[in-house]
Amino acid sequence: MTDMLIKKSLYNTIPLRGIVAFPRLITSFEIARNQSINAIKTAEDDDGLIFLVAQKDTADIEITREGLYSIGVVAKIKKSLKLENKHYQVVVEGLFRAEMLTFDINDDVYVSRVLPNEFNFSYDHKMIKVAILGAKAAFYNYLTFVPKPSDEVIKLIEDTEEAGYLSDLIAATALKKSQDKQNILEEVNELTRLNKITTALEQEIELLELEGTIHNKVQYRLQQHQRDIYLKEQLNVIQAELGLNKNDNDSEPYEYYNEIIEAKLPLAVRDKLLKEAEKLSNTPFGSAEGTVIRNYVEVCLELPWEKQTKERLDLDSTRKILDADHDGLEKVKQRILEYIAVKKLAPKLDGQILCLVGPPGVGKTSIAKSIARAVNRKYVRISLGGIKDEAEIRGHRKTYVGSMPGRIINALKLAGSSNPLLLLDEIDKLGRNSIYGDTSAALLEVLDSEQNRAFRDNFIELPFDLSKCMFIATANTIDTLPSALIDRMEIIKMDSYSDSEKLAITKNHLIPKQMKKHGLTKRLLKFEDSSILLLINSYTMESGVRNLEREIASICRKVAKKIVANEIKSYIVTPNAIRDLLGPERYLAEHVNEFDEIGMVNGLAWTQYGGDMLRIEVVSMVGNGTLELTGSLGDVMKESAKAAVSYIRKHATELGVDEDFHTKKDIHIHVPEGAIPKDGPSAGITITTALLSELLNKPVKQSVAMTGEITLTGRVLKIGGLREKSSAAFKAGIKTIIIPKDNESDIKDFDQCVKDGINFIPVTHISEVIKYAFDIKLSNE
Repeated sequence: MTDMLIKKSLYNTIPLRGIVAFPRLITSFEIARNQSINAIKTAEDDDGLIFLVAQKDTADIEITREGLYSIGVVAKIKKSLKLENKHYQVVVEGLFRAEMLTFDINDDVYVSRVLPNEFNFSYDHKMIKVAILGAKAAFYNYLTFVPKPSDEVIKLIEDTEEAGYLSDLIAATALKKSQDKQNILEEVNELTRLNKITTALEQEIELLELEGTIHNKVQYRLQQHQRDIYLKEQLNVIQAELGLNKNDNDSEPYEYYNEIIEAKLPLAVRDKLLKEAEKLSNTPFGSAEGTVIRNYVEVCLELPWEKQTKERLDLDSTRKILDADHDGLEKVKQRILEYIAVKKLAPKLDGQILCLVGPPGVGKTSIAKSIARAVNRKYVRISLGGIKDEAEIRGHRKTYVGSMPGRIINALKLAGSSNPLLLLDEIDKLGRNSIYGDTSAALLEVLDSEQNRAFRDNFIELPFDLSKCMFIATANTIDTLPSALIDRMEIIKMDSYSDSEKLAITKNHLIPKQMKKHGLTKRLLKFEDSSILLLINSYTMESGVRNLEREIASICRKVAKKIVANEIKSYIVTPNAIRDLLGPERYLAEHVNEFDEIGMVNGLAWTQYGGDMLRIEVVSMVGNGTLELTGSLGDVMKESAKAAVSYIRKHATELGVDEDFHTKKDIHIHVPEGAIPKDGPSAGITITTALLSELLNKPVKQSVAMTGEITLTGRVLKIGGLREKSSAAFKAGIKTIIIPKDNESDIKDFDQCVKDGINFIPVTHISEVIKYAFDIKLSNE
């Protein structure tokens, strides 16, 4: 080791997957990460030295200090070659062991500060000699069980008398597991290292001897099996010569017979299929019944009766995968992490049955696919929208020509595993009460963890265990689902995305995806945050991000056209650029009125696109007590208005209102944007306050909004969609929101900017609302 190498401590670093490099040995490997490629290029431009260190887990995607071993090798680059797939093939020679002190990323290059990890020990030369002889003897014995390396390697090991070099050479040549090689690399004591090599080889030899014994027994049984088959074939030929065969198709049942015997099947399934194969041998060739039997046997043999994938039950890696694929969606992520934790403690836990409920475009389907990848389950999507035939779920009876299994069994066949993640997409769009049966009722057995251990498809007619499957259903609403079906699923509600969540999703997922799809790079196209927020608020109105992605795709297409036409070399998307590319803003943001008005109060509404402002306007005129309701109001909202009038009549004296107002005045309640239908009970306290404002001739502050259902006795009841409503109020400039006391617990899930910018006032009775709005104290308060 030269003085220059000792003095240098900072090296470009390449993390290796499943490869361990050793000093004084040539190592070849392929790299694909940008950081690794940059490390090679910059090192070649300098002194050609790099630090090689192995990953602890080859499945890790993100490289961290904790995911790497501490001991590696400083090596000299011999050659690097760019491959057709843009990867690099690198050949290096190890120089010396080194311990990694720090690990970081500088200018898109992995960099480590290392310290040489080689020490000089004093040894008894006789002990070293004995250890060398023992290691070589174990190596030669090992070669009798495995394919031999090249003659040059064997000659090199035979001639080497240096303990440290010999142990490294044998480890690199003979050891298969990277963990075993790493253990040898980390051992600095040469005598101990030799002893470890000898022990590892002796253990491997024991395993190989046992494997050889088992192999011989298997070979003997296979020979016996082949003998039986040979004798059966001889019997078939003799029968054919004597004219004893019933038809020319007798070989087919025997082919099925062999497949059934060799396949891993439950005993009941094997017996059933053997009977079907026997029945086929007695069926005339070309008959319809023979076609049905063949189809049945082939489908049953393709099913994964005993096959399943090994689940990945690692909380950290699962969290990384879910976070990498989706921003937000914390409820779903936490539920999956809880499942993994319980599964580790109770391995026999049945598969979960979840139902993700939320508006379109919030990621219900895509998060299911990420969950399957995170837990290492096969993923199959079953689209249930519009299915009206019960046989689509349970299968058709095999007595009919052209019959087939239902979608559940067919999905398992496609998965090739008995424990996949099955996505039941759009479960709320199932057809019901059809002449072909109730499809939602057919799902009851599938989604019942107590019954699906023996699910019987009409076509298969054999019990199939679905309890190992993880079922995730998606729906926009559960209002259309039968209560029995809802009872069998764990409902997880997915709220609309807030602006901050949409911004993160757009930057981390939508823009990179569309830029890659349209052949654009960061050098060619950049988006400002302000332009993304303009897209969110003024060009799309949705709970999810589907339309937002379409608008981004439209921008990418227009920019790509400009670049190809040589009109521009690069493009920065600003708010003004958005208007130039997509035209004027399509949706204008709501803003609070500058002046307080009598009879007008800000309410809040929830729509399928998110939250919205809902202004209630009330005027009164001299008349005979007519109540006029306009603005495309639904029945529930009309009832809220009548309840408001009744409450004020009951407490007219306390409120300072004319007791005969309902006979002397005509009252007109209007909700603007009359073309849009409106319904729901949450405007109850808003209508009451607006009506009282008109009758008292007192304005209500326009910086205040309110939402809550009112009863005839004045109680304020819980409402839904408060998260979306509050977000809309915040964007409109509302400073205070009066909410039902029962909704106070919902505030913890709001965006921090909403919690900081709005004062929430929880109330249990309308008297509290009236006191805040008009400073009137009622006796029942």
